[in-house]
Amino acid sequence: MQKRKTKLFVVKQIPTLFFPSPKSRRLGVLLKLILAVDLFSIPVRGQLWQSPNMAELTPGSTKALNALWGENPLNVQFASTNRVVVAQIQGPAEITMMHFALPALRTLNRDLLLRIYWDGESSPSVDCPLVDFFCDPDGTRSIVNTALLNVRRGFNCYFPMPFRKSAKVELLYDGQVKPGRRLWRMMPCYSYVCYRTLTNVPPDTGYFCASWRQETVKLGLRDYVALEARGRGKFVGWNVTVRWPGRKTYPVDENEKFYIDGETNASVEFQGLEDSFGFSWGFPETENMFPLTGWFPFLNGAAAYRFFLQDSISFDKSLTVAIGFGQHEGPSWRRNFSKFGSSLQFSSTVYWYQIEPHAPLPPMPSPAERAPAPDRLLFWPEKLEMPSAAALKAKGVKLLLFCGFPGGAMIHHEPGYSISWIGESEKWSGWTSEVFYCRQNAKEFGLELKLPKGAKGMLRLYIIDPDNYMGGRKETLVVGGQTVGTFENFQDGRWIEVPVGPKETADGKLNIRVINARQGANAVLSKVEWLEK
Repeated sequence: MQKRKTKLFVVKQIPTLFFPSPKSRRLGVLLKLILAVDLFSIPVRGQLWQSPNMAELTPGSTKALNALWGENPLNVQFASTNRVVVAQIQGPAEITMMHFALPALRTLNRDLLLRIYWDGESSPSVDCPLVDFFCDPDGTRSIVNTALLNVRRGFNCYFPMPFRKSAKVELLYDGQVKPGRRLWRMMPCYSYVCYRTLTNVPPDTGYFCASWRQETVKLGLRDYVALEARGRGKFVGWNVTVRWPGRKTYPVDENEKFYIDGETNASVEFQGLEDSFGFSWGFPETENMFPLTGWFPFLNGAAAYRFFLQDSISFDKSLTVAIGFGQHEGPSWRRNFSKFGSSLQFSSTVYWYQIEPHAPLPPMPSPAERAPAPDRLLFWPEKLEMPSAAALKAKGVKLLLFCGFPGGAMIHHEPGYSISWIGESEKWSGWTSEVFYCRQNAKEFGLELKLPKGAKGMLRLYIIDPDNYMGGRKETLVVGGQTVGTFENFQDGRWIEVPVGPKETADGKLNIRVINARQGANAVLSKVEWLEK
């Protein structure tokens, strides 16, 4: 049997994570990424980081500081406090690795913050929920496998973090549980921080910074802003989540914009959310974790990461990083994502280096506000007001159907009234409008209304075309064998009222047909209402 051949791809040099200078190279931050790629296996898994010359004997010594475990003093355990300084280091030195072990109860979420302070500063340069710092939004993952951060029964960070005077690495739990045995079991059970002493840190070397944000925005009205940095520095990566709470879909046509040194037009802009993280035509059907880019599902949305090692984005005065629709994107995107029910929730952790002092990071929201928005049935944060049974009865409504409504389409029906579908039709609940649901078919579909024999009333059919599909839908409605009419230009929604007499309902049935009248489009129906007065 012939063995499969495995090819080795070698990237000989990756640009420094700091600022290029002959002195900074002495810190050993020019890295080689060796990717062992089996051409017959996807995705890529193998990776190895090594210094330019592992045999070179460099000055300084490596040290490690332990915390959180029972062998360590009580003041660095969550059994006695909700704030633990896991490492206090005098410089000059460079943190080379941080490790946090999996909690015993395995319930870690955004209640626990990672904060890092450089050179005695009063506000942190790193302020993130611990799990999100490690590309694990809200602690939902069991595995994260990237070049610089990984998770598997522990959290490991390999960002090099040089400093001149001092470093303080702190964990802060600000949830509801008091210090004690239960909190100890909820928090990482062990940590160590490895660092190497240095003789000096060159003046053009940046300090590591990381900031977490989460916001719900109508992207048609304004962009989501992930970072507003001031000073001189370079952006080296981020992880991002996008969700449409209550929906099982989300848009990927947003652009990622990097405004450098006060630009009004971003000089670095990626067209398409998924493309900026290395994918296309939406994110793939299955998750992919490559060393520098990747994605995975997150609560009916998506989470993705990218590290800009070869193409870090430098700035001399400022950097603003935002997600929004492009200047030349079709106007329907801005229109649709400005409406009721179009709010998207983004979260992000941004990683960058810069010369201190840094601009104050945004205030950290409360633990409740840091939690992902609930994936409830209806809109969030707006609320879709449903009609009450009493109001419907007062109006004379005997039956009300929301076609394609998730979780159950029949809103109200009195005894003796029901609906059954005729032919094939698909449910849809993805429009950015208050009426976000329908049944649809590219040719024709129908339904049969069952009601008391000889019933007399008003049939009301609601049609809407909020996405102006194929230049605008056009369809024909037929009720009880009689053509009601052919309708178009109903982008804002339209009620079609059809009076029905006892002759049409003599057998206790009333058939409704919805027929597509525009090639390439489809027929839709969103509401059916039967009234008797």
